[in-house]
Amino acid sequence: MPGAGPLRPAEGLRVLHVDTGRTWRGGQRQVFLLHRGLRERGVDSLLVCSAGGVLHDRARAAGLPTRGMGLRGEWDLVSAWRISRLARRWGAGVLHAHSSHAHTLALLARVLGASAPVVVTRRVDFVPRPHPFNRWKYGRADRIVAISRAVEGILRELGVAPDRIRRIPSGVEPHPVAPGDGQRFRRELGVAPDEILVGNVGHLVDHKGQRYLVDAVPRVVEAEPRARFVIVGEGELEGDLRAQAERLGLGDRLVFAGLRTDIGGVLDGLDVFVMSSHLEGLGTSVIDAMLAEKPVVAAAAGGIPDILRDGVDGVLVPPRDPEALARGILRVLGDPADAARMARAGRKRAASEFGVDRMVDRYVALYRGLTGRGPG
Repeated sequence: MPGAGPLRPAEGLRVLHVDTGRTWRGGQRQVFLLHRGLRERGVDSLLVCSAGGVLHDRARAAGLPTRGMGLRGEWDLVSAWRISRLARRWGAGVLHAHSSHAHTLALLARVLGASAPVVVTRRVDFVPRPHPFNRWKYGRADRIVAISRAVEGILRELGVAPDRIRRIPSGVEPHPVAPGDGQRFRRELGVAPDEILVGNVGHLVDHKGQRYLVDAVPRVVEAEPRARFVIVGEGELEGDLRAQAERLGLGDRLVFAGLRTDIGGVLDGLDVFVMSSHLEGLGTSVIDAMLAEKPVVAAAAGGIPDILRDGVDGVLVPPRDPEALARGILRVLGDPADAARMARAGRKRAASEFGVDRMVDRYVALYRGLTGRGPG
């Protein structure tokens, strides 16, 4: 927070956020939206994140108060001491950790003298190992926010007391899109106007399950020769997925478009959105597609059933099942009127249940409860 002058304790609500991610993924997007939303509501919100990371740079570019630190892992005692000192000098009323490593750093900061209650948001449905450190770690946070019923269930299995768990789904806002963006994206891929573009957006890692989508492509194309596919994103499995597509002889039926910043244009250019994850904390990419009014076919993994209701605002299929995924896509392609109906319902549900404003309001209520300023 350059140029802010000496830090002084505040009389009002002050929330100090900690996030250790250096790249821009769903979690960092959520931290950015929450930080911005709190500032818009008059809550004094300050973000500590990795210096030079994407979240740090984007938050600063947006004029949001940000402190960059080295944040070298969860046992970085120097950073924990700096966070503790900042919390005390700034008068933080709440320490909010947004990643696993941030969770440990926030608890260490409290051991080192910070007195603020600790809130942790858990956004993944991986099951933590039940060793003593994790039980200590999850037992010491004052409140743990689960973004879905699936994550809440994992926390309960770990032994977190129900009265310390709050469920607050992630919130999203529509990606910006200008007239013609979708058509430009399609032309860039070489997709003809009479072809059908089916797409996935996500990090190319195992739990996103893109390999099941790749396996589904030949099944769909055999029944619907106009179908083309695109996978948007980058990650450690890109080479494996490209090799898989080559073994299946998919050619230009499947395009790997890499990392894109024009997600609004990508979604605008799709005819169908597919989410193939076998683990998913909630699935904000699904919400993005729903807000873009696209028919969605998704694996019923993790928190995705919290978002999508089969046959109402999308199609749910079993996870890790390429044949079921292909059948779901063909179900949507085979009935355009029903697909449009579900897309309209999906947009309405996403806007009403998973908007940023609703998420921020829920966090404000939680903070106020912890600091004695209201129910929480």
